Amino acid sequence: MNKLLVKLAITAAASGLLCSSPILAQNPPPQKKAEHVEIIKGPGLEVSHDDIAIIRWTSTNPGGDDDHWAVAHYGTDPNDLSQTAKNHIRLNRGHAETIFRVRLQPVKPDTTYYYKVTSMGTDGQSDGVESSVNHFTTAAPGQQTIAHPPAE
Repeated sequence: MNKLLVKLAITAAASGLLCSSPILAQNPPPQKKAEHVEIIKGPGLEVSHDDIAIIRWTSTNPGGDDDHWAVAHYGTDPNDLSQTAKNHIRLNRGHAETIFRVRLQPVKPDTTYYYKVTSMGTDGQSDGVESSVNHFTTAAPGQQTIAHPPAE
């Protein structure tokens, strides 16, 4: 009986060393990058408070690595978009489109901001799409602005 238990313990330990981590097993290799990525909706203000704003847009699925970044370059001067905000997103391979959101923080209340958006993979390479310069005005102190309809 003891020999059997020792053999089972050794087999279990060896199996654990030979098999890949369950976490690694859940990350498939990157899919093929899309040849052409296009912003098909937005970008636009989703919501703003007096100290934060969220920009939202939809693009065709860029492919590549599932881990991606939504990126906004912004500022109070349309010719100086020197502030950058990035938020992580995970692509869904089963969807032809991807909704990106990026949080701009801090922002000042009742102030007009200009911005343009793009997206990139975790390798830092752009998906090859960038919006034109857009703008929004943040909410007054203590207020909230909801400018984008909720996702359906």
